[in-house]
Amino acid sequence: MDIIGDATGERYANALRVLMEDEGVDDVLVLHSPTAIVSSLGAAQGIVGVAQEKGKRRCVLASWLGGDTMNPARRQLTEAGIPNYSTPDGAVRAWLHILNYRRNQELLMETPHSVPEAFRPATETARLIIQSALANDRTMLTEPEAKTILSAYDIPIVETQIAKSPQDVRLAADSIGPPVALKILSEDISHKSDVGGVVLDIGSPGDAQAAAHAMLERVSSLRPEAVITGFTVQKMARRPGAHELIVGATTDPVFGPILLFGEGGTGVEVIDDKAIALPPLNMNLARDLISRTRIARRLAGYRDRPAVDTDTLCLTLLKVSQLVIDLPEIVEIDINPLLADEKGILALDARIGVARATTPGSERLAIRPYPKELEEWIQLDGERILLRPIRPEDEPEHKHLFDQLDAQDIRFRFFGQIRQLPHSQIARFTQIDYDREMAFIATQMADGQSQTLGVVRAVADPDNTRAEFAIVVSSKLKGKGLGRALLAKMIRYCRERGTRELIGEVLAENSRMLGLAKRFGFAANRLPQGGVVGLTLDLSAARPQL
Repeated sequence: MDIIGDATGERYANALRVLMEDEGVDDVLVLHSPTAIVSSLGAAQGIVGVAQEKGKRRCVLASWLGGDTMNPARRQLTEAGIPNYSTPDGAVRAWLHILNYRRNQELLMETPHSVPEAFRPATETARLIIQSALANDRTMLTEPEAKTILSAYDIPIVETQIAKSPQDVRLAADSIGPPVALKILSEDISHKSDVGGVVLDIGSPGDAQAAAHAMLERVSSLRPEAVITGFTVQKMARRPGAHELIVGATTDPVFGPILLFGEGGTGVEVIDDKAIALPPLNMNLARDLISRTRIARRLAGYRDRPAVDTDTLCLTLLKVSQLVIDLPEIVEIDINPLLADEKGILALDARIGVARATTPGSERLAIRPYPKELEEWIQLDGERILLRPIRPEDEPEHKHLFDQLDAQDIRFRFFGQIRQLPHSQIARFTQIDYDREMAFIATQMADGQSQTLGVVRAVADPDNTRAEFAIVVSSKLKGKGLGRALLAKMIRYCRERGTRELIGEVLAENSRMLGLAKRFGFAANRLPQGGVVGLTLDLSAARPQL
């Protein structure tokens, strides 16, 4: 909105008031350039007056140009709590930080899509390959070894065979069937195409053998120091119109493993279209990673080119994320090119670097992944029930659990009546930092869907000295032992983490909870606020016999 250069403080105030009352306006950036006919201080006072009016809930930023002569006006804005900047560029950058923060918060609060398919990786197969390489003092896996690991994590690969000599290349090409692709095999050569170490579309076994002889001479001439161990022969992939992508991982000394996605191919460094993210990923985070690249718009389809299978591409990112979590020896992954189209994905080439692990996989990560090792099956009234850590995907069932609670159980849990929990609150309950808090839910399959039957959560202080807990069980299952099973699991977990005390607050009339706490050895004392009992369990003390 241009209010013209002769605008007085009153005009600034009136214009800002109109914008602040418009529901279509979220933020306002006020720019002021000094003139000889109006007071810059007066303009600032006009802005301050409106920004401080009751009911005006918009973010206001300001930029008063004019060097040190604007200091009195800037001081007025600062004292009123209005962020202000000496240049429009600084103000816009600050506003973009706010915008990105809001966007990230909204992204974190989204309920992740369910994984389109469950996959059970052959982790031990991958681990044996890595251990064999490390035992031979190798830090880089061969291409076939890398592809075998990808295959163990259900990432489609192109059929590949190793050939020790040109004659073996002929036999491999005959076995696979033309057309084939031929690549040099050497630990010393990372980018094979740079030294003529790749020949595509070979039409016969004889041509493959001749290509191998020529490749051996060419590579030996360009890289005489490289140790060549043979060739790889693979089926020529026919995916017309497929996009060439890169998916990878590297290890940062501060943040640990970092995932990479972008446009791939031989020009990957020149194109420089990539985005990074921290593992672990879910489907939402994988989609966000893709969206932060320029190629994302082309992947969505255009003209006569259909959109790629986004679910499969996101799932592939999840599989690579799980790979670096499960196998701490992996320090580098480079899948390039990864072909993607409407039919799915296919990894044509892969490099994996390894080193001896000094810490477990999860401890390398900046964000603690879902602790699957804490899942536990129990029997309750003849039914199998799974006790496990909560996941973001549990939000719908978590809401259903709350909706099914009777009024008294809601009051006992929240110390008051709540008609419904907003999405933002349930998201905070289900999207937790496993390093600082924990929530275990009891789930059971019914009619092909998982149902949440109860939940216990504990939030620890930064020093892990004390954790506060809360528990709620489906109103239909009270008195059946589910609350006891959940609380026992949480107590074991806190003890194993070295937490010293578990505390909680219970309404004095909640006799069931007080009785359960007594069985576990909690000390109870009346709190100053009427009708509330404080519970404390010394986790270092002897465990009571239940």
